[in-house]
Amino acid sequence: MTQPKRAADFLAERLYEAGCRHAFGMPGGEVLTLVDALQKAGIEFVLCKHENAAGFMAEGAHHMNGAPAILVATVGPGAMNGVNAVANAHQERVPMIVLTGCVDPDEALTYTHQVLDHRRVFDEITKATFTLTVDGADTVADKAVGIATEGRGGPVHIDVPISVADATATPKRRRRATAALTAPAGRDLEQALSWLKEAQRPVIIAGLDVLYDESHAELLQFAETYGAPVITTYKAKGVIPETHALALGGAGLSPLADSHLLPFVRAADLVICVGYDPIEMRPGWREVWSPDDTRVIDITADPNHHYMHQAGLSFICDTGSALRALMGAGGANMSWPNGEIETVKDALAQAFPTSEDWGPAAVIAECRDVLPSDTIATVDSGAHRILLSQMWTCLSPRSLLQSSALCTMGCAMPLAMGAKYAAPERTVVSFSGDAGALMVAGEWSTAKEHGLNTIFVVFVDRSLALIELKQRQRQMENAGVDFMDHDFAAIGRGFGGQGYTVTSRAELRDALTAAQDADTFTVIAAVIDRKAYDGRI
Repeated sequence: MTQPKRAADFLAERLYEAGCRHAFGMPGGEVLTLVDALQKAGIEFVLCKHENAAGFMAEGAHHMNGAPAILVATVGPGAMNGVNAVANAHQERVPMIVLTGCVDPDEALTYTHQVLDHRRVFDEITKATFTLTVDGADTVADKAVGIATEGRGGPVHIDVPISVADATATPKRRRRATAALTAPAGRDLEQALSWLKEAQRPVIIAGLDVLYDESHAELLQFAETYGAPVITTYKAKGVIPETHALALGGAGLSPLADSHLLPFVRAADLVICVGYDPIEMRPGWREVWSPDDTRVIDITADPNHHYMHQAGLSFICDTGSALRALMGAGGANMSWPNGEIETVKDALAQAFPTSEDWGPAAVIAECRDVLPSDTIATVDSGAHRILLSQMWTCLSPRSLLQSSALCTMGCAMPLAMGAKYAAPERTVVSFSGDAGALMVAGEWSTAKEHGLNTIFVVFVDRSLALIELKQRQRQMENAGVDFMDHDFAAIGRGFGGQGYTVTSRAELRDALTAAQDADTFTVIAAVIDRKAYDGRI
């Protein structure tokens, strides 16, 4: 005899159909039915130590398997603990299903303990928010998956009343067909092909949409066809291999890198924005070109409502379909005939040397050299991220994970753990400053409990280095940016991992070699000078 299904079961089964295999969070009594339904559907619930870290673990898993991230939080404080991670998913365009438990509406009329309107809180930082109903459970689930994943991705919140989760439901099996991919056509396509044929100095700026459209192969072919160098946002690093002759790396974070890249873009006679979402970029990339002076083709998932730049031609469509349509004959002209591509690549290499005896650049260079080429790296916000994002060579998409739009601290460690859950066969390394590591150090116990052999590199300089640098640049007194020295290696060992403190390249190399053979996680505390980033970013 078939067991009756609960509303929570229909929700969980739809998430399983969407490819979800892990959910992350911390349960309370209000979400026990949800956790049970997820487990029964084949979605492992991973107990974390804080909902904020759980949200980043969920994102890390998403980047490996492409399925929507799942964050589970209980009523009141549990839901509020996840707000930062949800806001991050919103700005980072990460499809995430946020499941919160709530008391039943009738009970909320007279019972106020821990009760607040979750939907009003999440409305500003999600693409949509729903309250699950018994008869509409299947419909709400399908809507949530569709809204989270279509167009530019983002989080969708579902508030689940206790009695609704437990109630027997009848399936509706409403599954909306996925929209067909579209491509440029007609007069605008002819104009774009004409511009491409005539261009002698084309440049491509690629962004997040390329990741979600999985159009990196088309991008590489398009770039090679027209001899167009590729600049990426930081989230899109690796959409073409960064060892390629046409790869100019990431832009918009490092003023030092932008001092070379911005003049190059201004010298272009055609700019092709491929899935470029400027939410990752700093003010220097606002109105870099005038469409009256420079031909600009913009290919995006959403209309331009940001006004960071404008374009002469705008195509709102799938980036892969657009690139195939724009391929044309191609290669009619020699691009950048005066060797400008090689010049700017050489200038960038000289701006970020790897040869220092010891310091943050030496740490990054050793890690990149010792660890496998397909290593997944994650990096926290701070001065070290600016440097690492320029120096870390990505050979494929989603091999450097970070918060590049919201730029929140404390994300690197849980991102790495989530990636390791979903891709256990890959080497995963996390880079954090000591302040960011202290925010989420308790999750090292989660890494131990689940047998993750993730590598956690901590830059130890006892300071909020980027903020301290800005403080000095403004000739202000040192205040509120320094803190005590902490033994991160001992903290790691205390949670059951390996721990090493390193002060040289040789010590770091030995620690990395041991970490790759370990059956538990490893914390490597790289001690560097307080002002090691001066002049480097």
